[in-house]
Amino acid sequence: MAKVHAQAERTIDAPVDKVRALVADYSETRPKILTEHYRDYEVVEGGVGAGTEAKWKLQATSKRVRDVAATVTEPQSGVLVETDANSSMVTKWTVQPAGGGSLVRIETSWEGAGGIGGFFEKTFAPAGLKRIYDGVLAKLSDLA
Repeated sequence: MAKVHAQAERTIDAPVDKVRALVADYSETRPKILTEHYRDYEVVEGGVGAGTEAKWKLQATSKRVRDVAATVTEPQSGVLVETDANSSMVTKWTVQPAGGGSLVRIETSWEGAGGIGGFFEKTFAPAGLKRIYDGVLAKLSDLA
């Protein structure tokens, strides 16, 4: 199995503290910025930053649905990490200053499948996930 990695980033014209607060708000903000690829989103515990537990279904393709049960940690200021209890998937949200605004980066990695299926996953999944994340970041930018 090979590690699969997908990433997207966007500069948002809003103060870093405001953007960090929006990204950390799993109760109010997160449902507003998720694209149609996300279904059945629910906060199970917490709702803001570290300690939050949330679940959702991520419909990456017409045939590929991932059932995510994420626990959120904050290993350092401006970084939220969502660890999926149902798979090896880990998503890191980083918000840092960029000029007068904020640079937001979403990075996801997981252990991919082996064999020919793994080859296709490693080849095509990162681009598909980047497109999904670009949509989420656009909605975040509009909200900020």
